[in-house]
Amino acid sequence: MGRPPTKPKKLKDGYYIEVRNKRSPSGVKVRRDTKEQMMQAIKEYERAKEIVVLGEFKNGKWVNRPKK
Repeated sequence: MGRPPTKPKKLKDGYYIEVRNKRSPSGVKVRRDTKEQMMQAIKEYERAKEIVVLGEFKNGKWVNRPKK
């Protein structure tokens, strides 16, 4: 037995949002294939959850990540 790996997980290509409970410091990343699907997911979750748009991930890099 050795140390657990500390390398970050590789993300798939797509559009990412983070869904959190209100006033919670952490959340769950949700991936969608297209921007339209991402917008639909935002509408679905926004009534009860807090949404953070992470942006588009492509070829191992963030393409258009919004600034905080």
